[in-house]
Amino acid sequence: MKTATITRLGEATYDTPILNAEDDGGCVPSTANWQNGAVPEDLVLFEKAGPQKRLFFAPAETRAAIVTCGGLCPGLNNVIRSVTRELVRGYGVRSVLGIRGGYRGLDPAVGKAPMELTDDVVEDIHKEGGTLLGTSRGPVDVTVAVEYLMKLGVDILFTVGGDGTQRGGNAIYEEALRQGHDLAVVGIPKTIDNDVRYVSRTFGFGTAVDEAVRVINSAHTEARSVDNGVSVVKLMGRHAGFIAAAACVASQDVNFCLVPEVPFALEGESGLCAALERRLAAKAHAVVVVAEGAGQELLKGTGARDASGNAKLQDIGLHLRDALNAHFQARGIEMAMRYFDPSYQIRGCPANTEDALLCDRMGRHAVHAAMSGRTGLVVSFLHGHYVHVPIALIARSSKQVDVSGELWRAVLATTGQPARLM
Repeated sequence: MKTATITRLGEATYDTPILNAEDDGGCVPSTANWQNGAVPEDLVLFEKAGPQKRLFFAPAETRAAIVTCGGLCPGLNNVIRSVTRELVRGYGVRSVLGIRGGYRGLDPAVGKAPMELTDDVVEDIHKEGGTLLGTSRGPVDVTVAVEYLMKLGVDILFTVGGDGTQRGGNAIYEEALRQGHDLAVVGIPKTIDNDVRYVSRTFGFGTAVDEAVRVINSAHTEARSVDNGVSVVKLMGRHAGFIAAAACVASQDVNFCLVPEVPFALEGESGLCAALERRLAAKAHAVVVVAEGAGQELLKGTGARDASGNAKLQDIGLHLRDALNAHFQARGIEMAMRYFDPSYQIRGCPANTEDALLCDRMGRHAVHAAMSGRTGLVVSFLHGHYVHVPIALIARSSKQVDVSGELWRAVLATTGQPARLM
């Protein structure tokens, strides 16, 4: 067991204007379950987030900046709004800048000039999807970025994005140290897939599940309205099937759930096609939900990568649609196919109530951490608490659905699908 170390820029000497601030809020363990009372060797303790009694930055002299990177996710505008308002209303900082267009905005040769964020500017942005600041994928030259931040007089940078964004933020922090600039870099983890290590739930996930269930409901209606109707719904989930699994359990109308964690075969007596035949013979309709990263072993990858370095996935949804059509046609079995891919529609939605609450708390805790001089961390929601997690730990690996755990058992129970489709 060890306690995660959070880097601090120096001694905090300024009084905070925040009421009921604490210097030590305690710790939260990285896992909440262990067997036989034996503490796991890899257990990590994370310090609780919250306002601190002493600040490293003098609020009236402090300028902060916010950048959003990567794909869209419900709640981005909520985070921007809450960070801005906590800085302005809670601490009284002198200025908050919005970096436009992702990390590209930190390179003045290619990016747009930053915008000033005020109470009025962020007043209603939480009611809309997307991000007021714009976004992009890909890294930035950290030397150029730090020099630009210094030119702008930025003391704090909030990075809202996935693990690549947070690694980039850490590199910016390290370069700032090398250049002798006290820059606090605090990340807010953003991934709709809910696959960040040491984070129980990321913002946008709850909204994604809500919207996915609405699509599944429509898919179910389409399928059962015709003889041998089959609806295939492709959902987000590059490496983890949390959205697909949770939406299946929530809807209770899915018959097959395919996720990256569980390989499957199309053909053969135990494959998906045979199992689907049996389902149609019994009920005359079926709904299949597939996560975008599932079944990649069935496809020939190109090896191509996007601007963020992520492998470009092949389209399992279209492949599955065509393969099922071909199989039933070859077998002479009538089947009516309906295909749904709501990915971008879901990503662009405004946050639901659950995510709005999560965004607000994460944004405010990020401000508390930064104003105290903490840096090189992300704010996490873990086991019902908000904690500080070093970026290095977040970036080492991601989490996946535990196929022996409660969520996947619930999927098998609600769908009635075989444990193995191989």
